[in-house]
Amino acid sequence: MKIAVTSTGNQSASAMDTRFGRTRWFMVTDPEAEAWEAHANEQNMNAAQGAGIQAAQRLVNLGVEAVITGHVGPKAFRILKAAGIGIFFCEGGTVEESLRLYKEDRLSQADQADVEGHWA
Repeated sequence: MKIAVTSTGNQSASAMDTRFGRTRWFMVTDPEAEAWEAHANEQNMNAAQGAGIQAAQRLVNLGVEAVITGHVGPKAFRILKAAGIGIFFCEGGTVEESLRLYKEDRLSQADQADVEGHWA
């Protein structure tokens, strides 16, 4: 199972980024393999619009099954849900800490978007 965590850096010890579409990095892991892949999100950081949509589609293309983030807008939420990707909210800490909370079933799963579109 691939899990993505929004991140401010390209290491598992980096701080989790609470933004979804405009996150700096997506850190992707298969928890059983204990390995991380860093995927830059530069093209969406300064996008005038569509950042969440493009970021969500990228995670679909990467085969992610769950994403840990702080907030997600309505368009990205629809794409992720349609693809069967679980969305879990976490309010901070490192990428590794966020994954630990996920494994311990301590994160709430989103049933709707929690911010309006174009949230920065």
